[in-house]
Amino acid sequence: MKAQNFWSRYWESLTKEESNDGSPSFIVYPTLAFAPETSWEFGLSSLYLYYAKGNPENRLSEFNAFTFYTLEHQYGLWLDHANYGDHDRYMFLGRLRYQSFPLFYHGVGKNTPADPLALVDAQYLLWKEHFLKQIQGYLYAGVYADLQSLSRSNFISQSDQGYPFPSGANGSFNLGLGLSAVYDDRHNVLNVRDGNFTELSFLRYSPFWGSEYNFTSLLVDSRFYRSTTSNQVWANQLLGQFVNGNAPFHMLSLMGGESMMRGYYYGRYRDQNLLAFQSEYRILPFSFSKRWGASFFMAAGQVYPQWENLKLNDFKLAGGAGLRFLIFPQKDIYTRLDFAMTEEGPGFYFFIGEAF
Repeated sequence: MKAQNFWSRYWESLTKEESNDGSPSFIVYPTLAFAPETSWEFGLSSLYLYYAKGNPENRLSEFNAFTFYTLEHQYGLWLDHANYGDHDRYMFLGRLRYQSFPLFYHGVGKNTPADPLALVDAQYLLWKEHFLKQIQGYLYAGVYADLQSLSRSNFISQSDQGYPFPSGANGSFNLGLGLSAVYDDRHNVLNVRDGNFTELSFLRYSPFWGSEYNFTSLLVDSRFYRSTTSNQVWANQLLGQFVNGNAPFHMLSLMGGESMMRGYYYGRYRDQNLLAFQSEYRILPFSFSKRWGASFFMAAGQVYPQWENLKLNDFKLAGGAGLRFLIFPQKDIYTRLDFAMTEEGPGFYFFIGEAF
């Protein structure tokens, strides 16, 4: 009875109407997942939303945290944030990952086998941070830092066929420093109704400031969102990542994951360069419901070593649909449960906020 009352009160706290006075919102919720390399995964997620100086005219800022433990004794902590100053004068975008968590390695290139060559067991640390200042209007520029460390790396063979060990197989420490320019007129980054976002970032990884590998990375990320009706949105994203030099295998351009090319395991395909596009149609909410909605999406992407290797018929396809539930009505924030299909099978994703 006590457990039933707890969950009843918890559900009521999630679905109750919020005040519209600019006050912050906070939620904690459990997660459950299963994957062959982890067995069952038990997690806890939290999301904190606020407006600078409590003013809803400012852009919505967020802190997102996620921690997990699996029955294979793996664990991790993820922290993400997108914070905007009063009147959007400053923008701080960042991501932190620490995990003892295996990843499947299928090799490098677009024609790697469907079955993994190895399971890479390692300790992984990632920290990315943008420090951006408003230049004019919605245009920002600033510095960008990326620190990634892979240690205690162990390739556990999953295949009888031999394969060469990639660069960085024994682990590495890499630090990239560079510049970013961002155009961003979105007001609510977790659920954009109308707006545009474009990022151009350049990072240089050099032994001069402690990086073990010497290479560069260029990122181009462009998105646009248009409301077609009062409750429907058409969203599009074009993503390109271009690596030049000898990068370790885990810092090549990786395809897949919960945001771009949903349905593919993150890193299923990897190479020097990545080019991908996705389009999504969102109904938020249904006309007959105050809180339930849906989305339909498709994507195409390809990894390749050089521009001359980019082929139209080599693009991988993914697509699917998802359910949406309006969890913060005053802030227009939805949870999403997405089901994606690829030529290699399905994928399921449960998160707060849209994929892009």
